[in-house]
Amino acid sequence: MHPTGLPPLGALVLLMLAAETHAAGSGLGLKLDPRLQPPALTGQEKLPVFIEADRLQGHQDRDFEAQGNARFRTRDKALFADWLLYKSAEDEVEATGNVRLEQKGDVFEGTRLKLNLETEQGYLQQPTFSLSEQGARGDAKEFVFVGENRYRVDQGRYTTCGPGQDDWFIRARDLDLDKNTDIGTARDASVVFLGRPILYTPWMDFPLSQNRKSGFLSPTIATSGKSGPEFSIPYYWNIAPNRDATFTPHILAKRGLMLGTEFRYLEPTYDGELRVEALPNDRNFDGQDRYAGFVRHRQIRGPWTFLVNAQKVSDDNYFRDLSTQIQATSLTLLPREAHAVRGGALGQKGHWTLSGFVQRWQTLQDPRAPITPPYDRLPQISLVTNSYDVANTDINFTGSYVDFDHPTLVNARRFVAYPSISAPLQTSFAYLTPKVGLHYTRYDIENRPSTRLTNASRSVPIFSTEGGMVFERNTTIRGRNYLQTLEPKLLYVYVPYRNQNNLPNFESGLTDINFASIFSENLFSGQDRISDANQLTMGVTSRLLDPQTGIEQVRVGVAQRFHFKDQEVTLPGVPARTGTASDILAALSGRLTRDLVAEVGVQYNTEFSQTRKLALGARYQPDVGKVLNVGYRMTRGILENVDVSAQWPIARGWSGVGRMNYSLRDSRIAEGLAGVEYNGGCWVVRLVSYNVAVGTGEASRSIFLQLELNGVAKVGSNPLEVLRQNISGYTKINEPQGSILPPLR
Repeated sequence: MHPTGLPPLGALVLLMLAAETHAAGSGLGLKLDPRLQPPALTGQEKLPVFIEADRLQGHQDRDFEAQGNARFRTRDKALFADWLLYKSAEDEVEATGNVRLEQKGDVFEGTRLKLNLETEQGYLQQPTFSLSEQGARGDAKEFVFVGENRYRVDQGRYTTCGPGQDDWFIRARDLDLDKNTDIGTARDASVVFLGRPILYTPWMDFPLSQNRKSGFLSPTIATSGKSGPEFSIPYYWNIAPNRDATFTPHILAKRGLMLGTEFRYLEPTYDGELRVEALPNDRNFDGQDRYAGFVRHRQIRGPWTFLVNAQKVSDDNYFRDLSTQIQATSLTLLPREAHAVRGGALGQKGHWTLSGFVQRWQTLQDPRAPITPPYDRLPQISLVTNSYDVANTDINFTGSYVDFDHPTLVNARRFVAYPSISAPLQTSFAYLTPKVGLHYTRYDIENRPSTRLTNASRSVPIFSTEGGMVFERNTTIRGRNYLQTLEPKLLYVYVPYRNQNNLPNFESGLTDINFASIFSENLFSGQDRISDANQLTMGVTSRLLDPQTGIEQVRVGVAQRFHFKDQEVTLPGVPARTGTASDILAALSGRLTRDLVAEVGVQYNTEFSQTRKLALGARYQPDVGKVLNVGYRMTRGILENVDVSAQWPIARGWSGVGRMNYSLRDSRIAEGLAGVEYNGGCWVVRLVSYNVAVGTGEASRSIFLQLELNGVAKVGSNPLEVLRQNISGYTKINEPQGSILPPLR
């Protein structure tokens, strides 16, 4: 290398002179070739170094001094200073005056530097530093280079705020920064926020990157109406790259000490998690011990897939009294179930699936609204086979065996076999599929003194024909090109009447009518009731598609079912259908503008000329951190709710968040949320109040206050999960995630 303006021949001569004895000059550059070093000093091959300065002098085998605009470079380091001295034998560099060291994206500045390039040990006085990970920076009395990627800061400060912004920082007597483990450790440390210390600790650690690490997490402070002030400080154990655990002592002022544990694991063929919470001697629950447990496991072993999902709590009021991680599960029915599934090919054109299933339930009763516990299945075994293009037909079989168990109701074993054959006929724009099947069911009733039912069986033939067409055309709306489709669809079903009054009913119910269920063979869900039918379902759908991307812009659909005979098969206690036609279903959904999507769904009864169900929804999301959701749902005689939620900027740095799900039928707020967020650039504060109905006439209220110091810690109670669940489209204001408008469903 040669200095600016020095001819290449001069640079070559300069290197030759340096190799022999001595070099001195003005505006010079040197490249020190490690091959010229004495063998006894090399030990291992050294990296070449480059020195430039206004004045250079020294000896190749001893030291080199650079004065004035001194620049020193090696493979992963660049050093700038007013004066520097490189000691070749020790592979050590010293520098003073406007010192600046750059290495691996990190920048260190100070008044005096001494650094051994081989051991990477040394010091920098009166330093400021900037680390590439998370944009962290700081200053100190002295910066010590302990080894490769390891630093110690004496009487220093550390923050992820940008230059000139000291809204918060960690002030510590000793600060260790280990980039090999991505852990920063502070001793005798204080967190200073807006000029005031808000937290002191004799010891704390924090991540230097987004990688996981063991250590205490930020404490959580919260309050709830039923438990009073709450405090927790989790400890995270990074056991291995594929295993971790979190231990959380949780102090509830009105109740006592709750201990929580979460363990997660991930292997190539299995994964899962275990969560346990225990609250001994709950002072607000007559001193009783309370607990909750959750286990999920998935494993692939050869051709089999196994799934386990088990949940249990100590009492019916657990979720109504305690706010926990497990609260995301059902508040009424907690399953304990295990699955085993295996599939395979069936000839050249077909496949089969065999599954086993065991299921028990824990039913959490609300004394003001008790429910009947569901049946346990001990076990359920199912087989599904599909063979395609067998002599121009498709052959299907669905079968199952279930042992239904209940402490107070009729118990029985049920066997179901439903073979069917269809002959699909298809062209490029139309299809027609006639189908015939036989649904056979047998019940073996358990003998009990109170049981009036006897063993019974049922055979029901099922005939159906489904057909449809797809028409397409190009159209232009407001100057924009679209591909418009028209898709009519028909389904005719004939099922003769079979008396089923002597059969038990374990799982069948009246199917909620929608665009999927209206094109089904059976009016009932489950296998215990097969409806008699002579009916025709008609529907039509039209869509507007972007011809370039295929993205659906607008969809409109209408469907109705017509009955040609009166209903004879009914559910216990449910009257037979009246009228010759079902309710009309109509739906419209689409992207009205780039930022606005909306949908409307209607279920209209023609017999009584009234709307049975109505659903309206819209979402306006012009940018990240700006979203407004509006919805209305009505089911006549059952519910009528208005739901509004939003996240919206209200002032510089401030955003408001809120949701109100109001029941017009009960004149009460089913769920309510209100709060504010402030983005300070390198920190965020959130204050959220959340109220939710947890039982008949009961509600739980929680207040979340959190201070998030970007990249280091979160202090207080975390409301992010509550915000995501209650505000569709919510985004963290300090972590924008793009502006793609998600679908309403």
